[in-house]
Amino acid sequence: MRTLLPALTFAALTATAALADDKPVLTVYTYDSFTADWGPGPKVEEAFEAKCECDLQWVALGDGVALLNRLKLEGADSKADVVLGLDTNLIVEAEATGLFARSNTDLSALNVPGAFKSDIWVPYDFAHFAVVYDSQAISSPPQSLAELVDGKGEGKIVLQDPRTSTPGLGFLLWMKAVYGDKAGEAWGRLQDRIVTITPGWSEAYGLFTQGEADMVLSYTTSPAYHLIAEETDRYKALTFAEGHTLQIEVSGRLKAAKEPELAEQFLTFTTSAEFQSIIPTTNWMMPTVNMVLHPVFDMLETPQTLEIAPEEVANNRKAWIAEWLAASSR
Repeated sequence: MRTLLPALTFAALTATAALADDKPVLTVYTYDSFTADWGPGPKVEEAFEAKCECDLQWVALGDGVALLNRLKLEGADSKADVVLGLDTNLIVEAEATGLFARSNTDLSALNVPGAFKSDIWVPYDFAHFAVVYDSQAISSPPQSLAELVDGKGEGKIVLQDPRTSTPGLGFLLWMKAVYGDKAGEAWGRLQDRIVTITPGWSEAYGLFTQGEADMVLSYTTSPAYHLIAEETDRYKALTFAEGHTLQIEVSGRLKAAKEPELAEQFLTFTTSAEFQSIIPTTNWMMPTVNMVLHPVFDMLETPQTLEIAPEEVANNRKAWIAEWLAASSR
C-alpha cells in the first residue's frame, strides 16, 4: 500500500487537472479598474464560475473606449466572447462594426435612467459624471461648468483622454452639450486649469488622491467609496447648475464568440441580484436593479441629466475630438 498510494494520489491529481483543463473558457474583455483586486472582477468571477462550471478569464484593456478600439482592430478574429465596459455613448458605433449579436437577456425588470431598451446591450450600472474635489486642498471650488472653464473658484483638475476613456468622452460630451458650437473656445479657456490628461480613469483618480491635483473628473458616486471604505468625507462631488452627462455601462456578446451559450448566460447573470449586489461597493456605480443600498448612497445628489443621442455621438465623435485636440494644442 505504501508504494501504491502515491501512484493513486498522482493519478487522482492528474485526473483533476485534466478535468479543470476541460472546462470551457469564457473570455470577457473589460477595463482595468473592473479587474483590479479592489474592483468587482474577482467577486464576479468567483460567483459566475460557481454557476457555469467554466473558467471565466478577464482581458483588461485600459479604459472603455480602448475596448472599442481593440475590437475594431481585431474584427471577427477577436478572442472575446463578451465585452463589458462600453457605454451608451459608444453603442451605435459598436453596432456599426457588425461584431455584436442579439441578446436574449430579459431587461424588463431593470431600472435604468431614460427607460433604456436594446436587443443587443445589457446595462449593468450607471452614474452621472462629476467633478470631484479635495476639500482639504481647496475650500472654494467652481460651482458650475462655466466657472470651471473660466477659471473661477479654486483648483486644478485632471481629465481623461476621450480617445481612450469613457469618462473622458463623457466630459467631451458634457462640454459639447453645454457650449455647442462654442465648445472649442471653451476648451481653450479651460487649458490653464488642466494638470494633465490621462489615458483612463484609474490613472487620473490615482493622481488626484496622491495630491497631484485638487479636482478630477469622476462620478457623483465616487465620494461613496471614501465615506464607506475610508470613513472620510474629504472628497466631494460638485453639482453643476448646467446639469451633468450620464454614463450607462453595458455588456454585449460577440457574434464570433467561441462560447455563445456561456456568453449569453453571463449577460443574464449581470442582471441578477448576485451580480448587481457586487457593483455598488466595488465599481462604485449604481445598480440597474432595485435593491437596498448602503445608506451613504442616499446622501448622494442626483443632478439634472444632459443628453446627447448615441446616434449624434457616433456621427460626430471624431469631429468633436479633433476640435478638442486643436484647442488643446494652442
